[in-house]
Amino acid sequence: MKKWRNESALDLYNVVLATLLFASPWMFSLTNGTARMDFWICSAAVVAISLGAIFAYANWEEWANLLFGLWLIASPWVLGFSQTRAVHFAVGIAAVMAFLALLELWLMYEKVHPIDSPVTPKH
Repeated sequence: MKKWRNESALDLYNVVLATLLFASPWMFSLTNGTARMDFWICSAAVVAISLGAIFAYANWEEWANLLFGLWLIASPWVLGFSQTRAVHFAVGIAAVMAFLALLELWLMYEKVHPIDSPVTPKH
C-alpha cells in the first residue's frame, strides 16, 4: 500500500479550489466568454496537475500550479475583463492556489534540505 505524503493535502485543497473556480461562471452568471474560458481552462489544468501531484509528485507540478495561480491573478487585467463580478472571487481563489503551491514547494525543499540544528560547544 502506498504511503501518502503529508503535503498531498495541499494538492487536494487546490483540487477543491480549482473546482470552485470552474463552477464560478455559473455561480456568478458570468457572460464574458473570455473570462469563462480562462477560468475553465486554468481550473481544469490545476485539477489535472494537482491530482497528478497527489499520485506521483514532481516539483514541476507545483511550479505549474504557481504559474496558473499567478496568471489567474493577472488575467482579468491582461485579457480585459476586470470589471466582471467574478474577478474578486477568482483572484482570491488564485491567490490561495498560488500560496498553496509555494507552501508545498517550500515544505518539500525543507524535507530534502533540513536546517541543521546548531551544535552546542562541549565544555
